[in-house]
Amino acid sequence: MSLPRPRPRRIPLNAAAVLTVLVCLFPVYWMIATAFKPSRDIQSTDPDLFPHTWTLDHFRTAVQADGFGMFWRNSFLVTLSSILLALLVAIGSAYAVARMRWKGRRQFMLMVFIAQMAPWESLIIPVYIISRDTDMLDRLPTLTLVYFMVTLPFSIVVLRGFIATVPPELEEAAQVDGCTRTGAFRRVALPLLAPGLMATSLFGFITAWNEFAYANFLIIKHQDSRTLPVWLSSFQNTFGTDWGATMAASTLFALPALVVFLLLQRHVTSGFAAGAVKG
Repeated sequence: MSLPRPRPRRIPLNAAAVLTVLVCLFPVYWMIATAFKPSRDIQSTDPDLFPHTWTLDHFRTAVQADGFGMFWRNSFLVTLSSILLALLVAIGSAYAVARMRWKGRRQFMLMVFIAQMAPWESLIIPVYIISRDTDMLDRLPTLTLVYFMVTLPFSIVVLRGFIATVPPELEEAAQVDGCTRTGAFRRVALPLLAPGLMATSLFGFITAWNEFAYANFLIIKHQDSRTLPVWLSSFQNTFGTDWGATMAASTLFALPALVVFLLLQRHVTSGFAAGAVKG
């Protein structure tokens, strides 16, 4: 049985899609390939697209560098804390907006959308001044609160949409059976929000894990409180920048976000599709 031929009008679109994917993936490929190349090949004036010789020396240098484990731990603590805090507050806020009718509900959502549209960079100076005046500079909890602030509006918007797709009759039936309103939400609605929780967790993880600007401005004196993105920007040896070790450290740094995305992507996509059908 022969496969159906693509329509002529789709060929340019498919070619453009393939070209876009290649352009986006090439820097990632070059980072990984450089991490496995010997130093002499990295500094060569005639670079090879595919490494002919492979080495793990750069990964050993990155892992054994001073502070690598500590900064890795700092990034994990800040990222996971901000995600959990954002989910906890966003679930309550989204439920109040989706299920309850109260004065100012539309104005509240408008403010959430405005906060979501505001560029993060425009808030660096106010956040720095507030942190300085409250003696909160050079502390990991400050970064946690900042990442929580950045991811909260998106989390509220996404979870509100998912809660709206859950029929309220399910919770009402649970209340008739003796559950409280909180118990009905926890036992009936919350398990159905798993795709929404995954979507917000994925966004929050990638945002907090890769963030550089706030971590660079708010952690100044206490170098032990730095996160991995800031550490990578200053990863040098006595001879200058060790590009092989830097690319190896960058590859290790990108792995957690890639793993989280691959684990959650299928569930998030199916959840969004189900929500669209229900809506």
